[in-house]
Amino acid sequence: MQPMEGWDAQPDGTPSDLTRRRWMRFARSGAKLIWGGEAVAVLPEARANPHQLLLNERTAPALAHLRRQMVEAHLERFGETRDLVIGLQLTHSGRFSRPHEETRLEPIIAYHHPVLEARYPACASATPVSDAEVGRIVEAFGRAARLAQDSGFDFVDLKHCHGYLGHEFLSAHHRPGPYGGSFENRTRFLRELVGVVRASAPALEIGIRLSAYDSIPFVADAQTSRGVPMEAPGELPYTWGFGVDVQNPVRPDLAEAKRLLGLLRSLNVRLVNISAGSPYYSPHLQRPALFPPCDAYLPPEDPLAGAARLWAATAELKASAPGLVFVSSGATYFQDYLPHFAQAALRAGWTDFVGLGRMMLAYPEFPADVLEKGRLERKRICRTFSDCTNAPRQGLASGCYPLDSFYNERPEAKQLQARKAGAGYQVPGGRGAIKSNLTPDTSHPTPDN
Repeated sequence: MQPMEGWDAQPDGTPSDLTRRRWMRFARSGAKLIWGGEAVAVLPEARANPHQLLLNERTAPALAHLRRQMVEAHLERFGETRDLVIGLQLTHSGRFSRPHEETRLEPIIAYHHPVLEARYPACASATPVSDAEVGRIVEAFGRAARLAQDSGFDFVDLKHCHGYLGHEFLSAHHRPGPYGGSFENRTRFLRELVGVVRASAPALEIGIRLSAYDSIPFVADAQTSRGVPMEAPGELPYTWGFGVDVQNPVRPDLAEAKRLLGLLRSLNVRLVNISAGSPYYSPHLQRPALFPPCDAYLPPEDPLAGAARLWAATAELKASAPGLVFVSSGATYFQDYLPHFAQAALRAGWTDFVGLGRMMLAYPEFPADVLEKGRLERKRICRTFSDCTNAPRQGLASGCYPLDSFYNERPEAKQLQARKAGAGYQVPGGRGAIKSNLTPDTSHPTPDN
């Protein structure tokens, strides 16, 4: 069960009834490795939205109670919990912090990124976080890890993906001082996080969700709405990414990711969850979809190409780092064929766990149905309509609006349709969805079209 970003916690960061419903469905899903449920901020200013979960002394009892409820629900459904592992993803949203309102960035940046700042002007006026403030953030991760341990979680994920602060430090080539420039300096934040967690919560395992490769940001072409890379200032090499081919920044380069995995082995960090890019500026890399989010772009490639790239990278990285335990991402787009592909990938040794994210919002019993019934309920399979992203980006609750009747019947479903229609972007879907005025690429048919 992959961690996703929640948008329905209480203002103080405690779980709401909607949060509890989602986590309890994950507990009964049949997934045995629950990688955090969703991202949990370590500081109020680090929240990606004002409805994100927050871990502190005040909120920890509610999260501990929710974890106990998950264990009880899993035991009731499957009869044992000895093989159930539940972690908590700890995050600092960095450049994409929005702690007070969904539409206003309050960025905390590691360095100035001229390409991203052309797209997000609020970041251009931000002052890069000082070395002293980095120390305060590291301490916050340590406090959160101690609370996670006291709450009964088995591990914490120190999030290093998707453009957030940990990931950004990995690409801080242009930051002066001890947290930028060399590989050793750019991984100092990660090493300090591992150290403070080991000191504060020695019983916890540690995982890293990693964007193993990135890309120059993409934007919608003015004529076709398809994704095209932004123009980089100056000449090549492109030096504002991690895992990017500096001479051709739309292509991955896994050399530093492999080096990072070697570092994790030396630190005895065994759990690695492979992702790529950022949903803010390159969603086709980690969320291959025929129907993109309403604030993104039409696919620049067949989504299967994006899924294949991510799985090939995972297989190559796993082969380079024996002894680490890998979780894959990017499987949802395989849809009806996901169980067959997952079985083949496991047999081939490409990964140790198959991570499911969006699929579990639409169809949380997916793992149990695969393993117990050997068949799927096709009408519940995620078709990547992206309303699980569209709704939160409109300030609405997290959930699968096309396929989960619970959300489809809520007032937010009509609000979402109206806002998409008003913006001139309407995505086809299941119940309650509306026809599109866009023309997706169907030259390579998927099982549902």
